[in-house]
Amino acid sequence: QVQLVESGGGFVQAGGSLRLSCAASGRTLTAFSRYAMAWFRQAPGKEREFVAAINWSAGGTNFADSLKGRVTISRDNAKNTVYLQMNSLKPEDTAVYYCAAGISVSALTTHYDYWGQGTQVTVSS
Repeated sequence: QVQLVESGGGFVQAGGSLRLSCAASGRTLTAFSRYAMAWFRQAPGKEREFVAAINWSAGGTNFADSLKGRVTISRDNAKNTVYLQMNSLKPEDTAVYYCAAGISVSALTTHYDYWGQGTQVTVSS
């Protein structure tokens, strides 16, 4: 079993930055590096949407077109942690941000086997 815990969300003014973290635990202590990791977000009344993903070696990343240039994703396999750096935040970025782990990089929620509980990001105008 894999447990994912997100942190780093909060309130920020438009134009500001946040860095989200996702710490993995459980049997991943020896297998975290084998998982592709991703971030999704879900705003009230909307479907969960892809934000960014990174493969096991951190050599490959993928980003939602709407967020390219404003977000970066990285991982530290020694710390079992993946990060999402978000810059130039806009009010429309307000959502609950979820971390996910899966076998391969994908923009589809169905490709990920494990999910965190989410962290709220609120961007004020």
